[in-house]
Amino acid sequence: MVTGRVPGPDVDEFAETDQVIAALADPAAAGDTLLAVQHPNHTPAALSAGLSVADVLPAAQRMLARVRRSAYRQVTDVVAPYLASGPDGTALGMLCLVDPAAVDADGLARVRQAEQVYPDVVAERAAVLAGLGCATSAAMLVPVTGGADLTAALRQVIDRQAAPAVSLTDSAGRRHQLWLLGPGTDQDDLITLAGRHPLLVADGNHRVAASAAARSPLLALVTGGPGLRVGAIHRLLVGTGLGADDLAAAWRRIGLAVREADPPVVAPDRPGTVVVLAGGRALLVRLPDPAPGEPLPRVDHGVVEHLLIGAALGIDPAGPLVRALPARTALPARTALPAKVGLSAETGLLAETGLAAETAMVAGADAVLLLAPVPYADVLDVHDQGRRMPRKSTYFTPKPRSGLLLAELS
Repeated sequence: MVTGRVPGPDVDEFAETDQVIAALADPAAAGDTLLAVQHPNHTPAALSAGLSVADVLPAAQRMLARVRRSAYRQVTDVVAPYLASGPDGTALGMLCLVDPAAVDADGLARVRQAEQVYPDVVAERAAVLAGLGCATSAAMLVPVTGGADLTAALRQVIDRQAAPAVSLTDSAGRRHQLWLLGPGTDQDDLITLAGRHPLLVADGNHRVAASAAARSPLLALVTGGPGLRVGAIHRLLVGTGLGADDLAAAWRRIGLAVREADPPVVAPDRPGTVVVLAGGRALLVRLPDPAPGEPLPRVDHGVVEHLLIGAALGIDPAGPLVRALPARTALPARTALPAKVGLSAETGLLAETGLAAETAMVAGADAVLLLAPVPYADVLDVHDQGRRMPRKSTYFTPKPRSGLLLAELS
């Protein structure tokens, strides 16, 4: 358990690769940091030398040992009631180890991934996890039913505890509090409640897949809320050389309705349309109606990737020209945007709409495709049908802070 603040930048496993690289390149991040342990192949030294994960793992192992000696104290046989609260919701849950490969008597998975994943990301994270033998960040798992019972039990347990073992506020204004619960009736009861129902992966699909690939336990926050929120994850087009006219023409060629967005331009607050910001202009794209027999509910992110990006532009949605842009806070409904916006001012625009993107994530982007948040009911419906959400389509908040509790896996 961390004894003070997590060593290093206030950027963790939830960040995009570009953000991680930028944070590790910052002179203020020099020295031993948990971020460098989590992403050893993205440090400036590793990138300049072209080193692979296998090349840098020995140094990462040594750095992790130093970080643990300097910033952590050992605790054993605990689960950790955890409360995260802030402007993007409230999550009361329990940090614990979960078997990502567990199945029930019918052979159905107990931990059910909600989204498709990028195989290369899974392979990289599995290699780091296996090499370190330590989990440094937690996935977020939501009981498909019974979440309110778990929340009520956690509240009762926390009310009987002393002050939290960890209490801090992160750079986004979220407060994180963590208690340690050793062996006993309370621990047994919470473990039973947390494992009573299947668990849906709300955040950390790549962590879950990496743990399964590494045949390792999964560090997870099991939470039923009570105030989880689902924010949007948008798409950036970078390095395509395409402007607003190019995009509009390509989409019209495949029969999509595209027009200039009328002022005041608003980000989508419900599925079915996409707002595109490109070259100082704003376009409104109406997605086609679902085809006969198409499984419902349909998730806009799949349509955007396969139709707008893949079919119309000939761009691989999983390739380097397309990046995910999480809405770091829930987008206020019907937030007004300027009628004319330039990408040079994109960071300010996104901040105004509650999308706190880093400058490095947007600089040089050809276009930003703003999508509506996926309704939580749609997430559950897709799961009930045995389908998976498109990759990077939901942004559940608030997330657990990476590095407060490390889990020895060996």
